[in-house]
Amino acid sequence: MEILNTPTEEQINKYNHLLEYLKSLESVAIAFSSGVDSTFLLFAAKEALDDKMMAVTAVTSSFPQREKNEAVDFCEMYNIHHELCNIDLMKIEGFTQNPPNRCYICKRAIFENIINVANSNNIQAIAEGSNLDDNGDYRPGLLAIAELGVKSPLREAGLTKYDIRVLSKFLNLPTWEKPSYACLATRFVYGETISEEKLAMVDKGEQLLIDLGFHQMRVRIHDRMARIEVLPDEFVKLLDDNIRLKIVNAFKEYGFDYVSMDLVGYRTGSMNEVLDK
Repeated sequence: MEILNTPTEEQINKYNHLLEYLKSLESVAIAFSSGVDSTFLLFAAKEALDDKMMAVTAVTSSFPQREKNEAVDFCEMYNIHHELCNIDLMKIEGFTQNPPNRCYICKRAIFENIINVANSNNIQAIAEGSNLDDNGDYRPGLLAIAELGVKSPLREAGLTKYDIRVLSKFLNLPTWEKPSYACLATRFVYGETISEEKLAMVDKGEQLLIDLGFHQMRVRIHDRMARIEVLPDEFVKLLDDNIRLKIVNAFKEYGFDYVSMDLVGYRTGSMNEVLDK
């Protein structure tokens, strides 16, 4: 999808509404993952509140190191007060068992920690970066956010993912064309035990695909089998003998016994497809 160089009047109005909403919070801590949405929200919060805002990044074994580095770099670039919150996911009751409501369990624990960081900095509100499009898929984490009183300014302003990319490009944010990522735990089949070893396998696999130039992709894990999702227009690249063999050999070094390609291709929430069956 082509991203416009200039936002529409409606998109500008949505952005202005976002700024006014953020100002009404008086002070805010943004849960910052360095993704497209949270980066845009953090930039807007800085514009709206200046030094009455901060960024908090939850550092876990399901959060890639590259994303942490990008979060730190962005906050340094824009002179934003940034705190890292280290959380041991393996100690969160119920997380490793990976039930269908795992995202609820994880989000609640993470945001309880973020709330503590905000309170220690005398920040009144906590906000996260879900957008209007997130209302469609199965997202139990949104329930935890609502229960804890965490704000969702992008949804409040009626901003879609496309709106955010257009406005990010207009604002010269480096994330305007960044692929969408999600917690590495979303790569596991529900009911399969999550371990730090397997999270590391997925992380290494996805980093290799990024290094090889693939754009939107996922490495789904089924026990010791990897199911690679890439965009359909990159199928040919994935099947190139040199690239294919490089991936297979590397994935086996990471701990996978089998490496497969998903013929449907990349899509969000593919692990949710079995929930209604």
